[in-house]
Amino acid sequence: MSDPETQDDHAARLKALEERIAKAKGEDRKPRSEEHYSQAQMAWRMVIELVAGLGIGFGIGYGLDLLFGTVPIFMVLFIFFGLAAGVKTMMRSAAEMQNERLAKEADEQKED
Repeated sequence: MSDPETQDDHAARLKALEERIAKAKGEDRKPRSEEHYSQAQMAWRMVIELVAGLGIGFGIGYGLDLLFGTVPIFMVLFIFFGLAAGVKTMMRSAAEMQNERLAKEADEQKED
């Protein structure tokens, strides 16, 4: 078992080290919410949106086919609906990215 005085000493030294590290890093760090997203992250977001649309369409169509006892007509139909929804969501994401980029470029031109 450790001596209580040594534990206090270790805690004080650890606190001093944390303060030195924080001082070395600087206080002017940006909050995480303001970070920009890389192109790869946005591409993965779009792929996930497309696959999610397809998966949801497949699930709904398959469920309706089981419910009504039909051939896979609803599954095919809802897969196309899911594809359309996924593409629409991807286009909305692309427009959002483009608007952000244009706003950023306009701000940079105003500063010049």
